[in-house]
Amino acid sequence: MGYDFIGAVTGGDIILSFGLVLMIIYFLWFFNWGKKQLGTTYGLLLAIILSYLTFILHPDLIWIPFVLFIFATFGKEFLEIVGKK
Repeated sequence: MGYDFIGAVTGGDIILSFGLVLMIIYFLWFFNWGKKQLGTTYGLLLAIILSYLTFILHPDLIWIPFVLFIFATFGKEFLEIVGKK
């Protein structure tokens, strides 16, 4: 299994394209965190390893942080609406 980079870059599938954008955002997030903790060289290496292990070997994991972000952003209001009914 793996990630279809060609299909994502050509725009043939919107889900793959959105997944590629999320993967790039997460890579930059990993790199920024690693750069603060370990320095630039080791931070880049850590970001590459984390991105490969997390998103290339298991591409379904791209959506978990996205769902958590959406829930953290809109979940409080949703739970208040549900709690009132």
